[in-house]
Amino acid sequence: MSETNENGWSAYRPTKTVWFWSTVGASILTMIVGFTWGGWTTAGRAELMSNRAVQLARAELISDICVHNFVSTVDAAENLKELKSKSSWEQDDFIENGGWAMVAGLSQPVPDAADTCADALVKLEELPSAAEAETSS
Repeated sequence: MSETNENGWSAYRPTKTVWFWSTVGASILTMIVGFTWGGWTTAGRAELMSNRAVQLARAELISDICVHNFVSTVDAAENLKELKSKSSWEQDDFIENGGWAMVAGLSQPVPDAADTCADALVKLEELPSAAEAETSS
């Protein structure tokens, strides 16, 4: 009974066609798994993702500066009340018109910065003191 069965797997010799299609199938399966669950991405998609990350980082940086500029003004409490009284689609215009989202050296406002700044300001329960605003930046 210890003899190997000659008709079993040990005697199987695949043809070149079977080898070829097995390799093609394994390659396709690997690509499907890689792009679906493995985190693989194409060069074009990676470039889009990096460009969006740069835009978001710039908006967040300018937003932080905007919040600091807004809080540092003398009439910040009144401005915050007015900002909160506006509708969500008017808040970014209020920030842009106030000039808090502009940074010296930039000819145009950074996209999404005023909106991000307005969101951060609306979430404030109370304004930090001027000393806290200076130390937090």
